[in-house]
Amino acid sequence: MNQYKLPSQEKKPEYVRKNFDGIAKAYDRFNDWNSFFLHRIWKNWVVREAKKSVPNAKTALDLCCGTGDITERLSLDPNLESVVGLDFSEQMLSFAFPKVEGKTHVKLIVGDAMDLSSFTEGSFDIITMGFGLRNVSDLKRCLFEIKRVLRRGGVFVNLDVGRVRPKFLKYFADFYFFKIVPLFGYLLYGKQNEMFDYLPHSSKTYPDQETLSQILTELGFVDVRFQNFVFGNAVAHIAKKEN
Repeated sequence: MNQYKLPSQEKKPEYVRKNFDGIAKAYDRFNDWNSFFLHRIWKNWVVREAKKSVPNAKTALDLCCGTGDITERLSLDPNLESVVGLDFSEQMLSFAFPKVEGKTHVKLIVGDAMDLSSFTEGSFDIITMGFGLRNVSDLKRCLFEIKRVLRRGGVFVNLDVGRVRPKFLKYFADFYFFKIVPLFGYLLYGKQNEMFDYLPHSSKTYPDQETLSQILTELGFVDVRFQNFVFGNAVAHIAKKEN
């Protein structure tokens, strides 16, 4: 069996877009299976924390929104007058549209999380991102863009994979993530899609909890903190733009 190799940074955007297009039809089911439905609780927490951090928020942007799970949750807040979901996979977005159908204050658009030039500085009170930051080819550039379009006092909440902290659990967590999780994908799609190897392997180059907190702080975010889920298998970072 050939050892899986991550795409180069140059090829990563097109690789990720193409492969996410390929798994869009059962992506929600895959997330339910591999997280034992816990991803739904984590995403509820993300939206609840974002609204708590900015109680008077009127505008929200959900980056790398995929099939629209977090976008849909944001759309349920009666105080939010505008919610934008952005993703560069048209197929993923096609499964997001039914979740926000009829909600005129919600807009779903095709776009690149590293190029938010269509939005002016300080456009959003809340920016969320669910399992997307590790898929961008330039993490710091993406965070710079997020900070630019976030209004002063606004909050960025990022949900992604983390590092399991209790050492005695790390072996079991790695075995599950690298061996069992891909099997769920293969059961849904067969072996032809590499995305189910990419997803766990991409975590190797993604910053751990403390490192990402440091990066956010260095880029000028304030009140940076994180919340671990399931011993750090998943983690949410909360960061604000100074007033």
